[in-house]
Amino acid sequence: MSYLSTPADTTRAPTGAGPLGVGVPGFAHPLLAPTEWAELLRCSRGFVLPPEPLRDRPGHGYVPVAPVHWAVLNVSNGPGARPDPHCMPAAARLRETGVRLLGHLDTGRGARPFGELISDAHRYLEWYKVDGFWMDRCPTDRTLLPQTRRIATTLRTLLDDSYLVFGHGSHPFPGYAESADQLVTFTGAWADYRWSQVAEWTADYPPERFCHLVHGVPRTHLDEALRIARWQGAGTVYFTDRRDQGGNAWESLPGYWDEFVSRIGPGVSE
Repeated sequence: MSYLSTPADTTRAPTGAGPLGVGVPGFAHPLLAPTEWAELLRCSRGFVLPPEPLRDRPGHGYVPVAPVHWAVLNVSNGPGARPDPHCMPAAARLRETGVRLLGHLDTGRGARPFGELISDAHRYLEWYKVDGFWMDRCPTDRTLLPQTRRIATTLRTLLDDSYLVFGHGSHPFPGYAESADQLVTFTGAWADYRWSQVAEWTADYPPERFCHLVHGVPRTHLDEALRIARWQGAGTVYFTDRRDQGGNAWESLPGYWDEFVSRIGPGVSE
C-alpha cells in the first residue's frame, strides 16, 4: 500500500503542512569534495541561487532555503587515527553558522564494542568540537535497546547537550525514541520509498523526531517525495538523484541541490 492510499490519520499532518529541514548524512572528505562542503556552508547561511530556469529573470537573486538541521562528519569511518588538517577547518566553519555537526559512530548493528565507540566519541569532541553524534547502522530490535541506551547515556555524559541521531534506516522498536533526539526511520531507494508505510507508533511524536534519507529520486518526482515525507511525519529529509553504489549515494551533491533546498525553504508550500 502506498502513502496515497493510507487511511487518513488525524494525528498526522496533512500533505503540504509543516516545515521541513535538511539533514546531510555525510559528504565525502573535504579534500575530495570541496564543492559539496562549500555548498553546505552557503546553504547553512540561509540562501542559495534559485533553480536554473529562474536565475536570469529580474528579481530572482539568492532565495531563502530550508534550514540545515545537522551534517555528519565522517573522516575515515569515524574520526580517524589523528586530527585531519582538512576536516578541522571545514568543521569549524560549519559550526560557526550554527549548524549541528555530528560525529559518525558506526555501531555495527550492535556488534561494535562499547569502548571503541566511546573512544571515537572522545576524539570527535577533542579534535572537531562536534555537537553530537550520528549512530550509523543503529540496531532496531528490542533485545539491543539496553546497550544502545547505555551508549546514548554515556554520550550525553560526555557532552551535556549532545544531539543524537540514531541511523536505523527502518522503523525500530518504539523504545529507541526515548534515547535519541531523532530517528532515521527510512534509508533507501526511491523505488521503495514511494510505496513505504509509516509505523503507527510514530504518530505519538512530532515530525522533528524523524528523518528520511532517500537516494535515486528523479528530479521529476521531487515534489512527490516531499509529499510522502510530510504525510509520514518526517521533519528532516535528504533526497538525492545519486544512486547507491557501495554506500556512496550521499558523498556528492544531488544534481538538483539548489532546487531541493529552496523547494522546502521558508514560505514554500505544496
